Amino acid sequence: MGAAAGVRKWVGPQVAVPGGGQFRTNIFYGPWQCSPQLMDYCRDKCSGEGYALQGCVWIADVKMDFDGNMFRAGSRFGIANCCCNYTALSVSQNATARGRWESIRDGFRERWAEKFGQWPTDASGNNYPAHHIRDLKHGGNPTDWDNIIPFPADLHSGLNQLYNQCYAGQPPWTSVGVSHPYGE
Repeated sequence: MGAAAGVRKWVGPQVAVPGGGQFRTNIFYGPWQCSPQLMDYCRDKCSGEGYALQGCVWIADVKMDFDGNMFRAGSRFGIANCCCNYTALSVSQNATARGRWESIRDGFRERWAEKFGQWPTDASGNNYPAHHIRDLKHGGNPTDWDNIIPFPADLHSGLNQLYNQCYAGQPPWTSVGVSHPYGE
């Protein structure tokens, strides 16, 4: 069965694994209200850093499917922005962070391709924008692999507004959603 109606999904190419077998990356794109597990994760993350949780946006789910000679396996993990009460960067600090990202963007996409197959593109062949999970405005690391995910341009353009709502502690990002927001 395919993704649930209205859910966007990127299916990566098969990538050979040293020693045999191959894997494929699938990314399901939200945004959704955070599952109970992600909300707990964010609450712990914020409090562990000395901040309060203001909300949580589940932005994507990444699924890795492995097919080897002896077995098949897979993993899945949710990617969420924990809207802790971080201080927003100044315009100048934000511009510096964005400049750091822009200086490595092409090289990052090349390294991504080495690990996961070609960087995702839309139907016209345009690269998906890179989305910083913890946004640059709130101190997200502009060059950290764990903070960047490819995101379809049309969905990416709306994330800033959702993040603003989340950091402001506005619904629906303050309440828990379902554990499985899409089907396969």
